[in-house]
Amino acid sequence: MAEKRKKIYKALVDGATDGLSDKALYDFVVERCPKTSSKKIVRAALFALTDPDVTDRHVLNTIYALAIKHRMSEIANGDTGDDQDAEVEVAPSRKSTKRRPARSTAPPVAVVSGSEGR
Repeated sequence: MAEKRKKIYKALVDGATDGLSDKALYDFVVERCPKTSSKKIVRAALFALTDPDVTDRHVLNTIYALAIKHRMSEIANGDTGDDQDAEVEVAPSRKSTKRRPARSTAPPVAVVSGSEGR
């Protein structure tokens, strides 16, 4: 893991362990890592959520809530999280076709009434 992300991760876990949450936790992380961004905090939070050493449920819930809140704000602002400027691939369109019922190749069946055969 990059040194900067590790520092953000450590600040997140320390702040959540101290009982900080939401805005107070975000401000704590920004104070300890002044050049961080919301995107970097979300990435560090996701790493913290997958770290087997972090086992306190309250800490995990606090970090999860912070990550979701800031990820949703990024999406609302138009950032999809893609770091690359890749071209968007458009799926090919499918033309609708009207299908006619298929004609049977079997010869027509003659209907015989039940009273004539007796």
